[in-house]
Amino acid sequence: MKESSKQSRRAQIERAAYDVLQQKGYAGTSMLAVAKAAKASNETLYRWYGDKVGLFKALIAGNAAMLKETLEDALTRDQDPVGTLKALAPLLLGTLTSGRVIALNRAAAADETGTLGAAIAEGGRDTIAPLIADVIAQAIERGQITAPSPRIATEWYIALVIGDAQIRRVTGAVPEPSEAHIATLADARVAAFLKLVAASG
Repeated sequence: MKESSKQSRRAQIERAAYDVLQQKGYAGTSMLAVAKAAKASNETLYRWYGDKVGLFKALIAGNAAMLKETLEDALTRDQDPVGTLKALAPLLLGTLTSGRVIALNRAAAADETGTLGAAIAEGGRDTIAPLIADVIAQAIERGQITAPSPRIATEWYIALVIGDAQIRRVTGAVPEPSEAHIATLADARVAAFLKLVAASG
């Protein structure tokens, strides 16, 4: 199978996985159910993803891919760290309030085994937060900001940028925000973060 065809097929399978997840929850989602929904063979799913946990880890990695790429590119190219934090904010807020991420979080909340929640933590926050900390460490080293440590400043950054937006989406209290609303919120929230960590003098 050509790589382009394989990627298209994977996208179809992963869309089907979200559909099944929303209908049946994590416990009720099986590789066979996803295969049937995607009109794919069960063997293909096991060959490409290994098992159900592997499939969901792929979904989680897909959601985090743009964030990871943005941060790794900024670190590799030694871009202005404050500029990176500003550019990251709407991507982070938009990703964590997107329909797909919310579907995974709702399913994780109902998963008594904690398997899905652990996979989300590993492929999401545990992957992205250290990269944010690396960017913040650069900003501290350059005297652009001041903070007790990159780790603590990362906690502040995530808390301020995301606020209660994700939990309100998970509970259905608010609809998915528009790109314009995300941009406005992100600008205000990253400005609050930068004010909090403003370098003295």
